[in-house]
Amino acid sequence: MRDWLDNQYQNLFLYVPFLLAGGAALYFTMSNEPGMILAYIGLLISSGAIFIKRVPNVLRAMLIFIFGFCYACVFTDLIDTPKLRHNKHNLTVVGMVQNIDYTDEKSRIYLSVSANDIGAGDGTATVRVSIDKDSAPPNIGDIISANIGLFKPSVAYAPETFDYARWAYFNGLSATGYINDFQVIKSGGTGGVNSMRNFIHRRANSFLVDSLVLGYKNAVPADDNPIWTATGIGHVWSISGFHMTLVGGWIFLIFYFLFRAIPYITRRVPARIPAMGFAWIGLLGYLFLSGVDIATVRAFVMTTLIFLAFMVGRSAISLRNIALAFCFIFLMNPHYVMQAGFQLSFAAVFGLVWVYSDVKPKMPRNKLLKAIWVCVITSVVATIFTAPFVAMHFGAIPIYGLIGNLILLPIFSFAIMPLVLIGALFGGGAPIELAHALYDFALDIAQYIASIPFATITVPHISNVAAICFIVSFMALVLIRPIKIKINYILFAVFCAVGVGVVHLSPRPMFYATHDNELVAFVGDDGKLEFNKSRASNHFFAFDAWKKINGEQTNTPNPRRKHDGGVYRYGDIVYVQKFVPLMKNISAMCADDDVRYIVSYFDVVSKSCAHKILGGGFVIYPGGRVKYIQKNRRWN
Repeated sequence: MRDWLDNQYQNLFLYVPFLLAGGAALYFTMSNEPGMILAYIGLLISSGAIFIKRVPNVLRAMLIFIFGFCYACVFTDLIDTPKLRHNKHNLTVVGMVQNIDYTDEKSRIYLSVSANDIGAGDGTATVRVSIDKDSAPPNIGDIISANIGLFKPSVAYAPETFDYARWAYFNGLSATGYINDFQVIKSGGTGGVNSMRNFIHRRANSFLVDSLVLGYKNAVPADDNPIWTATGIGHVWSISGFHMTLVGGWIFLIFYFLFRAIPYITRRVPARIPAMGFAWIGLLGYLFLSGVDIATVRAFVMTTLIFLAFMVGRSAISLRNIALAFCFIFLMNPHYVMQAGFQLSFAAVFGLVWVYSDVKPKMPRNKLLKAIWVCVITSVVATIFTAPFVAMHFGAIPIYGLIGNLILLPIFSFAIMPLVLIGALFGGGAPIELAHALYDFALDIAQYIASIPFATITVPHISNVAAICFIVSFMALVLIRPIKIKINYILFAVFCAVGVGVVHLSPRPMFYATHDNELVAFVGDDGKLEFNKSRASNHFFAFDAWKKINGEQTNTPNPRRKHDGGVYRYGDIVYVQKFVPLMKNISAMCADDDVRYIVSYFDVVSKSCAHKILGGGFVIYPGGRVKYIQKNRRWN
């Protein structure tokens, strides 16, 4: 045992990012805010005590966990994003256009406005308003007067699901909405990265440039997205390590051969050193040009560490470098640990580096076979390590991702991506047209793969407990250093089995309600959800969120349940949406012993009936257990 423990000391630093993320995740998933004074004190004490040399490792681990928790708490307090208190319509505001996000169907304009003008407190607020794609948007930097409608960012629609209000708070977004009309009061300047991005977008007029160069996530046609997801290459449309590797590699090769042709330089320094420097500068420009997304930042930080390691003669690709990048990005914004892009990026990179540095799979001698084998291993490992997070965030797993990656990634890597970059730099034309023709060719292949039976499988909702089990299983596999018995593989299998068991045994809710009780859903006799409304503009995403939890396909019709005189009955649960049916029936429902819960769109105050009345967002499980959605948080 002593030899085994001594063998683990070399890997202790690799646990730091997981302890930090665990502390932050605990804070983000709490029901109520902790005391801020204690959080500030805890941050000061833990940040100092961590670096004391003689602190036992177990205590140091606890201090790192506490630091992660307190840092997330203090960070939340300091950013203090203004929050819209109530939805607004026909509101006239004056603001400056900060950025424009182009999607397949509309343009999203980011306006910087006075928080007081929109009823969000003091300071400056950022709101995102949509305008029809056919309408010409203003320019970045313009000051405009606009008539807009605003909505509060929605809270989670079920416990342990995506909380848009929290995401918006940590991304500096106070409200979303629409723009009816606007007038340019003052034209802005043409400087800045966002203006350059806007110029490239308008000049190229290509969704491929928008996606692969400028980083707009929703520029790809909406009907194509499910096809790319089903083939396992949806990651192509999120600028990350794949794109950084291609762009950095091309820039490096250009300058490497350029410096090799200059003897004055190569006699004094290896050509790869200045080539790496120019490649790094090019990637820095690509980072800002692509919108500084978290996946791109992670890839850029990793690339920077790799370049530095090469320059000083250290191991370039290692788990320690990944851990350093993780900690750096965590300090930038601790909420990143809760976002899908962060989790998927680091899960894949941790798995790939572990496989190639520790497992070291045997490679064929033939170069072509070796390249194919590397692609196969990379696709399989990335799929395995990201599978729990894909299931947790998207509710489905692509089965033929390996086939999709082997066939389609080379088309994007060696044809579409270079053509798109050339077209973006030199104003479109033939390269962009050829890239679109190749895109259509790749889409036909992807459609064929997606049409194969069982291309994607819907998976049950992954609870926080199950997610922790899967994360611990991968930690055990990657971080534990075995001596004789492969204890890391055993622990991986055990925790994975426990996670699968938790998912399988966790009950599904039988009743869902939004925070304002405007929209509710019932599980019908056939196991499918039925709703009190087939459409709800204020809760557009609730339908798909609940369907995912219930194991159904999303973007399907929303069947409406019939009511009896305005009253919906579901076993011992009663829901009333309109005022008159509520007033006519409330007394009888309160007195009825067969009614366990009463849910109403209108507030009901009754001391004798308070134990039956439910309000706010919640779900009800078989057996009657009620679980509420967290709402007493800074971002709500």
